[in-house]
Amino acid sequence: MTPATPCPDDDTVRPTHVVVDLGQLAQNLAAVRQQVRTAKVMAIVKANAYGHGLVRVAQHMIDNGADYLGVALYEEGITLRQAGITAPILVMGGIAAEQIPFFLKHGLTITTSSIEKLHLIDQAAAAAGVKARVHLKIDTGMERIGIHYYNADQLLEASLQCQHIVVEGIYSHFANADAADLSHARLQLQRFLDVCSFYDKRGLPMPMRHIANSAAIFQLPESHLDLVRPGIMLYGYYPSADCLRSVLIKPALTWKSRVVYFKVVQPGQPVSYGSTWQSDHAVRLVTVPVGYGDGYFRILSNKAEVIIRGQRHPVVGRVCMDQLMVNLECGTAYNGDEVILLGDGLSADELAAWAGTICYEILTNINSRVPRVYLV
Repeated sequence: MTPATPCPDDDTVRPTHVVVDLGQLAQNLAAVRQQVRTAKVMAIVKANAYGHGLVRVAQHMIDNGADYLGVALYEEGITLRQAGITAPILVMGGIAAEQIPFFLKHGLTITTSSIEKLHLIDQAAAAAGVKARVHLKIDTGMERIGIHYYNADQLLEASLQCQHIVVEGIYSHFANADAADLSHARLQLQRFLDVCSFYDKRGLPMPMRHIANSAAIFQLPESHLDLVRPGIMLYGYYPSADCLRSVLIKPALTWKSRVVYFKVVQPGQPVSYGSTWQSDHAVRLVTVPVGYGDGYFRILSNKAEVIIRGQRHPVVGRVCMDQLMVNLECGTAYNGDEVILLGDGLSADELAAWAGTICYEILTNINSRVPRVYLV
C-alpha cells in the first residue's frame, strides 16, 4: 500500500499520527452491502468519522457505493458541503429553529420530531422558494429525541399538510440491538412498523423506512427495511461482546508514534506525576510523544500496553498531556523506533477495557492535533 495525500506531508508528519486504510474501509462497506442486499446504505460519518477523518472518509464511502451520509450535527453537514460533497446528508441530531434556513441553503436533510419544528421548516422553505427534505424521527423506546410512537400519527398527519416539505424518510433508533436478549429491540421494531402502517392505511406512498444500526445489521435482518445506518462496523469493530459476528469486518485505523527518548531508571525512582509507579530494580524506559492532549486517556496510566519492535510493553506512570513512558524492562529500543498505540493486534476494544469504556469512545477521542495519513 502507498500513502495518499497524507496530512501534513510525509516530510513533516508528526511522529504521533493515525494511519487509515481506505481499502479496508471499502471492504467493510462491501460486507455491509452484501449483508443487507437490496436495502440502501447510509454511511454514518459523525464524530470525525469515528476518529478516521470526516471529509476523506465521507467521500470514500460515496465513491464506494454508499447511498447516503449520516451526521449528528449541522456543522458536520456544512463541512462536507464545503468540501464539495453533493451526496444526500441526513443530520440526525436535534435542530435549533435558527439553523433551518442554513439547512435549506446547503441542501441538508433535516430530522424533525415535533409539529412545531415541522411548521417552522415548512415556513422557512416557503420563504426560500425550495422544498425541504425531512426525515420524521419516531421514539420507539430510546427516550432521546423523536415523537413517542403512541403519538406519532399526529406528526404524520401534520406533515401531510405541509406544502413545502418532502417527507423523504421515517426512522427510529434501537437502544439494545447489540444485546444477547433482543426482545426489547424486537418490540421497538414492531412499534416502528405499526407507526409506518399509517401510510398503508391511507393509501399513501411509504417514505424510506430505517431503524437498523450496526448491531441490527448483524443481529436483526428483519429490521433492514429500506435503508440501514452502519456506523462502528464500517470502521471494523463490533458493537458489543454479545453481538453476533455475522459479517466479517476488520479495523482500518492504526495509531502510531515514535520513541523520542531512552533512559535507565534506577530502583526506587518514581516515574511521572504523582509518583504512582516505580520499580524495585533498574529498568529501561522510553518516552513517547503522545498523551491525553491527543485523546490517549489518562486513565490508561499503569494499565495500557503499546507495541515496540513487535513486543508488548506496559505504559508506566501517569500519562501526561503530551507524553507517556513505557517500561522495556531489559528490552531494546532506539530513538525513532515505531510505537503502536492502537492497531496491529492491539485493538480499540482492549484499550476500552483498560479504560473502562467502549471502543467508540477510544476511536472518537483521537483528536484533531493527531494528523491522519491515508492508505489506498
